[in-house]
Amino acid sequence: MKKTSRKTVYLVANGDLRQSANEKCWPAQAAMEEKLTAVLAASGWTLVRAHPYKPAQRHGFIGSQQEGMAVFAALDPKVPLIVAESVWQYSHHLLPGLISHRAPILTVANWSGTWPGLVGMLNLNGSLTKAGVKYSTLWSENFDDVPFLAGLAAWLKTGVVRHKTSHVKPLARVTLPAKARSVAKKIADDLRRRKSIMGIFDEGCMGMYNAVIPDELLFPLGVYKERLSQSALYYGATQVSDAEAEAVFQWYVAKGFKFNLGTDEQTELTKRQVLWQCKTYIAACRIVDEFGCETIGIQYQQGLKDLLPASDLVEGTLNSTERPPVKNAAGQVIRDGGPIPHFNEVDECAGLDGLFTNRVHAALGQPVANTLHDLRWGDWDKSGTTQDYVWVFLISGSAPADHHVGGWAGSDSHRQPAMYFRLGGGTLRGIAKPGEIVWSRVFMAGGKLRMDLGRAKVIALPEAETERRWQETTPQWPIMHAVTYGVSRDQMMARHKANHIQVAYANSAKEADLALYAKAALAAELGLDVCVCGTKADGSSL
Repeated sequence: MKKTSRKTVYLVANGDLRQSANEKCWPAQAAMEEKLTAVLAASGWTLVRAHPYKPAQRHGFIGSQQEGMAVFAALDPKVPLIVAESVWQYSHHLLPGLISHRAPILTVANWSGTWPGLVGMLNLNGSLTKAGVKYSTLWSENFDDVPFLAGLAAWLKTGVVRHKTSHVKPLARVTLPAKARSVAKKIADDLRRRKSIMGIFDEGCMGMYNAVIPDELLFPLGVYKERLSQSALYYGATQVSDAEAEAVFQWYVAKGFKFNLGTDEQTELTKRQVLWQCKTYIAACRIVDEFGCETIGIQYQQGLKDLLPASDLVEGTLNSTERPPVKNAAGQVIRDGGPIPHFNEVDECAGLDGLFTNRVHAALGQPVANTLHDLRWGDWDKSGTTQDYVWVFLISGSAPADHHVGGWAGSDSHRQPAMYFRLGGGTLRGIAKPGEIVWSRVFMAGGKLRMDLGRAKVIALPEAETERRWQETTPQWPIMHAVTYGVSRDQMMARHKANHIQVAYANSAKEADLALYAKAALAAELGLDVCVCGTKADGSSL
């Protein structure tokens, strides 16, 4: 085991499982590490890289769980350690080493929409929280701002960084409307009595340990997993006829949904790719019907990515209230007239949240279509439209058409980036319409399920500002311009325990408040520890 001096800090850089992503993101990671090294040196500390750059692979990321274990086996567990991220990372690569590490741990991310270290760090933070590992966390655009430097100085001195979370209030301190309590009680009683099936197409997508809910935590809620194989979904897609796939394609076209088609399979979206997505959609609906699933989650990464075009158009279509009709063996249209709530990347915490949201909003007569997004990035508005801080909520295409300006006709489909989606496939891209939303997140801490909820609004920004934000992130994906009520950027980062955030619209600010209260009451009735975050739209307390 390598021994180090007293004023030494290790640096580890966790990466993707996919070589293409690690290679492309490496220059941004190298620049980040150079800045961190200089900042620590100025503080009298030496930052030692715990694993080497790999010339043959053209990056210096840890790229697998076994590699992560080997790295940590050579480290002194009593030396402080920084996990520095400028890329999406697979948390399970590091968890074995971080769980057994005995010195202070600091997770650090770049504040960038282009290089997704921010999203990767949030997933790692959620995974460490679930695993019961103590850690601190920091984020910065250039690693020279006062909050970052102050936080780093505190960590170097004490091993802990503390963030203000005064925006968080336990539900026990909230006065719930009688209607919220009655709706919650009715739904909870129904779940306990009749129960619900959550279809899981293979667990553990992309190392998201925080996204896997142990069965015993779901049992008291009346929610049970139907473990399904993605190979069954693939096989089901191969059994769908070309005529059925063409009918779904023509349904999209008739709705005004635009496919940006080309002919080059390697770089462009082709009709062949879309037709495979149509077959996958039909197969998914039929599996839902066969197993009685109320919600489903498709992993895609890894597994299906080597067999089929991207599943995101499928997922966004499932989440939409208006969907291409699919018949079962008996000739009946499957779940006609509503969405089949789907949780992207088989994030079971989002799946449970989606189940709650669908039931609560249906009971209240509010829009039921909901989705997760990545808490991808945020920035001040450059157009001068608003003085508020505007988040970029962005996901790879699984947002429902209901959420977009113009619905299906206002949405379009682009080929997924080849870096992550080798076989292509289209997205369900659009700009989220202005309106009042409830945001939420289910997570695990201390062996218990927990939920945070808050209020926000989606705003409209000028075309140029929207395009700037798309170009800073991923322009092929659906985007939401979100302003959170009573929760600042740093407060959100300090508290949020996941890369994903769940969102649903309501018809007005008042109705959104009631939807929040009812969902919070439902979660609490079923045994979750619930907190509300921030304020109402008018700034008053929730």
